[in-house]
Amino acid sequence: MDKNIEQHFRKEEIPFIDASTDLIDEALNQYRPILTKFLNPRQVYILTTLVNRHSDLSVSYFGGYKKAEMKRCLIYPDYFEPTNNDFQIKAFEIRYPVKFSKLRHSKILGTLLGSGVERSTIGDILTDGHRWQFLCTKEISDFLKMQINSIGKTKVSLIETDFSDIIIPENEWKDESTTLSSFRMDNLISEGFNISRSDAKELVNHQKVHLNWALNNRPDSEITTHDVVSVRRYGRIRLKRQEGQTKRGKYRAIISVLKK
Repeated sequence: MDKNIEQHFRKEEIPFIDASTDLIDEALNQYRPILTKFLNPRQVYILTTLVNRHSDLSVSYFGGYKKAEMKRCLIYPDYFEPTNNDFQIKAFEIRYPVKFSKLRHSKILGTLLGSGVERSTIGDILTDGHRWQFLCTKEISDFLKMQINSIGKTKVSLIETDFSDIIIPENEWKDESTTLSSFRMDNLISEGFNISRSDAKELVNHQKVHLNWALNNRPDSEITTHDVVSVRRYGRIRLKRQEGQTKRGKYRAIISVLKK
């Protein structure tokens, strides 16, 4: 890998960069579109950065609805014009006895992964407070439909649904302009959820924080553009944009916050 690229990313992101580079080479050498599995926002940012280095390639994303968090990506030559069908995504509604049962995001995801599929084959899981839906790759849709008949002790059935019937998530991200003394993870958590720095540090130390969907127990982890920090019982924070420094040496930033 080009060292000039590597220096802009974390060490743990290098395997994804290498895999993305292989997909880009495949699109170039075979002169055809290449489809990824679902990517998180940070991976979308990395892949876009890599594809944009090639003037004869483009990249598009789709996750089943406009504001999807997890998205599949198409890397394609100039001649190709992608449509939503090219992203090979299926949407399912989870039918269950609403009056007698309660589902949770973690339980649904755990059941899906417990069937043996990879996390990258599952897109967003959506709810309006009562109904639940999820998106997945077309490749595993028939398998899940046959395999999943209960979530915990609740009997369920999976009903394929159109993208036009996708639930509008009950919570929305809100952008905030802020200044930060640093881009440490505990500092971002403190600012985003209006809690003390020491409380933020404790949340990290007690394994209640994920960085880009991976457990992270380092309060001093440096957060960069498009990182998503998830904090149990609080919500999520995304560093949307860095906007330079103030005269006093603080950092201007736009963060997006999704509170529970």
